[in-house]
Amino acid sequence: MAKLDFDKLNVSPEIKTYQVLDEEGKVVNPDLMPDLTDEQLVELYEQMLWSRILNDRSTKLNRQGRLGFFAPTSGEEASQMGSNFAMEKEDFLLPAYRDVPQLIQHGLPLEKAFLWSRGHVVGNEYPEDLNAMPPQIIIGAQYVQTAGVALGIKKNGKANVAYTYTGDGGTSQGDYYEGMNFAGAFKAPAVFIVQNNGYAISVPRKKQTAAKTLAQKAVAVGIPGVQVDGMDALAVYAVTKAARDWSAAGNGPVLIETLTYRYGPHTLSGDDPKRYRSKSEEDEWHKKDPVVRMRKFLESKKLWDDKQEAAWSDEVNKQIDAAMEKVEATPAQKISEFFENEYNDVPASVQAEADKFKAKEAK
Repeated sequence: MAKLDFDKLNVSPEIKTYQVLDEEGKVVNPDLMPDLTDEQLVELYEQMLWSRILNDRSTKLNRQGRLGFFAPTSGEEASQMGSNFAMEKEDFLLPAYRDVPQLIQHGLPLEKAFLWSRGHVVGNEYPEDLNAMPPQIIIGAQYVQTAGVALGIKKNGKANVAYTYTGDGGTSQGDYYEGMNFAGAFKAPAVFIVQNNGYAISVPRKKQTAAKTLAQKAVAVGIPGVQVDGMDALAVYAVTKAARDWSAAGNGPVLIETLTYRYGPHTLSGDDPKRYRSKSEEDEWHKKDPVVRMRKFLESKKLWDDKQEAAWSDEVNKQIDAAMEKVEATPAQKISEFFENEYNDVPASVQAEADKFKAKEAK
């Protein structure tokens, strides 16, 4: 009987990391350069800068007690905005809790995103023309939901996709594999995006899986897997646009791994990244800042300057201020409403409790 050489059998497929811009904003791979107009390039950067400002302001609002749950996004602007920029309005977004910026850019009013952070039911009341689900708190669950939505898109004969995000920690969940496997088996039009920021809260990626990359996990379910520099907005856009169009054409799902980094804590609920990340590591990733990289590229093309930066920053801050005015003018929730929102047909025993609260609230 022939012996099996397991050292050779256990070889991971080679995964290439795609990149367009280097850390200085210079084009290093012109073949992958996306076909975007100057106006679109500026719009993409504006969305990235908008996201950075939103992160900073949301952090302050949280510290002031004016917002509730918040998962920082600083450092992931290229991964989030670059991928979302490749999608169409009719595509269906299923975000995780760190993907609120994409949700807003896809059509959710900013004040509703803030209300969701505060736990207000109005934050989950979406416009009828918004193809999206509220941010998923259960890690990986959105992958199963995405498979179902994508199959529905296919059955309805639509040339669109369902797209979703998770972090590297989400790839350790069963739902991650189940969702991709189901979508792959039925060739459902789905784009699965893993934002690999290196940590599942405090657990390093290398302690989560023996796989050399997360993109190669696509092999097990028979779908394409690709890895991209997640600090490079143009590369993320180019890869996601190609994946989106390929999937929408009826070829089945795609898995994209973006190599990115979150500059802040996992959430503002007590996590301290200094306990598990070194300053030298953080310094190296700050050299790759996606916002700075994209700005340098635009400046080299004479498409952006300090005056535009200041004007846009001022506009974004005004948008946030206006949204918070609407949030703080929204009537507070009543306990009786929680009962009513929980049931379609309220049981008599529960209705009695709800009526008691209604009576107290009326006084």
